[in-house]
Amino acid sequence: MSNMDLIAITGATGHIGRIVTNLLSSAGARTRLVVRDPNRVPTGSADVKQATYGDREAATRALQGAGVLFMVSAAESADRLEQHRTFVDAAAAAGVRHVVYTSFLGAAPDATFTLARDHWATEEHLRASGMSWTFLRDSFYLDFLPTLAGDDGVIRGPAGDGRVGAVARSDVARSAAGVLAAPDVHAGHTYDLTGPEALSLAEVARTITEITGRTTTYQTETIEEAYAFRQHYGVPDWQLDAWVSTYTAIASGALSLVTDTVESLTGTAPLNLTRLLQGS
Repeated sequence: MSNMDLIAITGATGHIGRIVTNLLSSAGARTRLVVRDPNRVPTGSADVKQATYGDREAATRALQGAGVLFMVSAAESADRLEQHRTFVDAAAAAGVRHVVYTSFLGAAPDATFTLARDHWATEEHLRASGMSWTFLRDSFYLDFLPTLAGDDGVIRGPAGDGRVGAVARSDVARSAAGVLAAPDVHAGHTYDLTGPEALSLAEVARTITEITGRTTTYQTETIEEAYAFRQHYGVPDWQLDAWVSTYTAIASGALSLVTDTVESLTGTAPLNLTRLLQGS
């Protein structure tokens, strides 16, 4: 990383962006936080700009002078892809030369997990932007798996016996910081980020029970049962499809991949579910 590089970081008040910010700052990097709400930024942050992904003018101003951008994917919404495209265009207009983007494992136009299709389209827009890029294709977050259980301790979904190589958010952040420290080395690369093992949801439930003492079980559903069980939430169709396809993507085998990419980028092996639940 050139000493002249200013790294713009989005999602800096979220889990991944906050860790990336701390790691880069500790390493002496020049950073700028691009956030929706400056009031949520930790006290003492010197370079903070306010912008949303969907506001091209504000985003262009916020990114002026930045050579590298860490772009955390926006919150799930019906217009997330439009927001992404607008922000990418703003980055190009502001003179950003390299974007590191948090994508999703197996991103493709026909991915089973519906939101992975938006990630693919975002990747395509970045490829066509004229900027150099690095894609971090994360598996489902390891931290997310325990939240799949309802208040009754049951994880329900049409995942069958499929497995998922889920990755801890902290490991994604460490990998991102490693890439951002030397972006030119990683230009044009796509990295699949996973944990060290692929677990079935039944194994996830057993591990949660053993480590935390909270009795957790897995109950497989048919696709029809999955939609019917979630209808009462009254969410739009795209959200319902995303929820159900979380499980069907696991069932398909598309997320069973396990790589050593986190360790190769960071020098340290990724967390498994047991260590995560133990607070390691």
